[in-house]
Amino acid sequence: MATSVKPATFNGHSMVAPLRRVIVCSPRTVGWNRADVAARWSELGFLHAPDFERAQAQHDALCGELQAAGVDVEELPPAAGLTLDAVYTHDASLPSDFGLIVMRPGKINRQPEGKWHESNCEVLGIPLLGKILAPGTTEGGDILWLDEKTLLVGQGYRTNRDGISQLRTLLAPKDIEVLSAPLPYGRGPAACLHLMSLISLLDEQTALVDLPWLAVETVELLKQRGYRLIEIDDSERDSLGCNVLALGNGRLLAIAENARTNAKLRAAGFDVRTFPGSELCINGGGGPTCLTRPLLRG
Repeated sequence: MATSVKPATFNGHSMVAPLRRVIVCSPRTVGWNRADVAARWSELGFLHAPDFERAQAQHDALCGELQAAGVDVEELPPAAGLTLDAVYTHDASLPSDFGLIVMRPGKINRQPEGKWHESNCEVLGIPLLGKILAPGTTEGGDILWLDEKTLLVGQGYRTNRDGISQLRTLLAPKDIEVLSAPLPYGRGPAACLHLMSLISLLDEQTALVDLPWLAVETVELLKQRGYRLIEIDDSERDSLGCNVLALGNGRLLAIAENARTNAKLRAAGFDVRTFPGSELCINGGGGPTCLTRPLLRG
């Protein structure tokens, strides 16, 4: 008798395979429309007080583009203790083929997000593989799958040496190699600089990069692995020009404001879809990759 194979509902290990399922969190869910939550904008590193209506409309546009691309969009429910930053769902967890790894963000106000992701991913049928524990810190924005057996992790102010060591311990039994990539000082510990602020993988052979800010060894690693590098337009560094989400099959999702970088990507043969990100993305320092936590690709 033939047996049916249950389709996968989660996986990891790719940044570029066709995107099937994500979790997101809207500004409304975490209180961008509440005075007590919004009042913390300056201490969290936002450029100005958030405009809730505009941010929510931009998030709706993001979700619309995802759904139009065939992505199943899961909205996280409200929870206590979250801040404006919780809309950037990429950072608090790392799905793998073997289950969820709960991050321990280096930005202190974001640490409650890990438990929130854990409990909601359990409801979505994703088992727990492990958790990063103190004194380790890790954030999803520092983590790139170069291939299904190789994880590149940026070491900086948000992800530390101990956190990377814990990732190695969790993934070594699964035959996953964890490589460390040094991050620059940039604008200092208060600024949000992730590895994915400097690299977005577009397909198996192409990476969008902010080349002057990458360490030499990281650039050499990408070239050794055969990546073609497309440089962002320098004028769009502060508007998150390097933050582009691969939807798979040559499709990308980018911030509309970065017209020059988006033109470069189109000239390179990519299908670039956009949404406005002035309030949702540029104000808080998180682009389309930051706003989505992929749960299933392929």
